[in-house]
Amino acid sequence: MSSFFRSGITLEAHQVIRRPLVTEKGSHLSEKLNAYSFEVHPLATKTDIKAAVQQLWDVRVVAVRTQTRVGKPRRHKTVVGHTKSWKKAVVKLHDEDRIAFF
Repeated sequence: MSSFFRSGITLEAHQVIRRPLVTEKGSHLSEKLNAYSFEVHPLATKTDIKAAVQQLWDVRVVAVRTQTRVGKPRRHKTVVGHTKSWKKAVVKLHDEDRIAFF
């Protein structure tokens, strides 16, 4: 099982991967480069993400790239706030493996 231990929190594979990011750019990456984008738990490392994807979809992961997306300032009338920060992972799979979301 894929789980990691950091600051008293243990997460399972389905908790590491929050959701797939289905965008135009993500569709292009999956068709041309066999790479898939996911929103992941902020405390997840590349090793945790690789193990979670391999366990959930039974595929071979070649590489994992991560980004921490910082929340942007937003305002509504006179109230100023921020969108939430989140972590993105781009997972490149072996040439023979595919993930079908739909």
